[in-house]
Amino acid sequence: MAGVMIVEDDSALRELLRDALEKRKYTVIAAADGKEALAKFRPSIVDLVITDLLMPEEDGLMVIMKIREIKPSTKVIAISGGGMAGPGSYLMMASKLGADAVISKPFLPSELVMKVKELLE
Repeated sequence: MAGVMIVEDDSALRELLRDALEKRKYTVIAAADGKEALAKFRPSIVDLVITDLLMPEEDGLMVIMKIREIKPSTKVIAISGGGMAGPGSYLMMASKLGADAVISKPFLPSELVMKVKELLE
């Protein structure tokens, strides 16, 4: 099964997403921020990265840029509570940096799992 990395500083949400993906037999690597994510990223294992955008240490925008340098074929889903309020929004910036999908918080874990499945098919 495909490998998914979750980068989310909210530990409760990170574990909720991990459980939802592991129930569907994805291999999951979790990180609390961008710095930890980049240290744990393994191109041979990770096919898709789900990253929050607003985090301590390195933010999700930096994660997207660095993942694109390391393994450009990696799919990326950006998640944020910042919303899509205008051209300067984090989700719009994530799209411009190459995120394959953006999801605004709050969302249902099932929505995210469907998007993961869609991108990895």
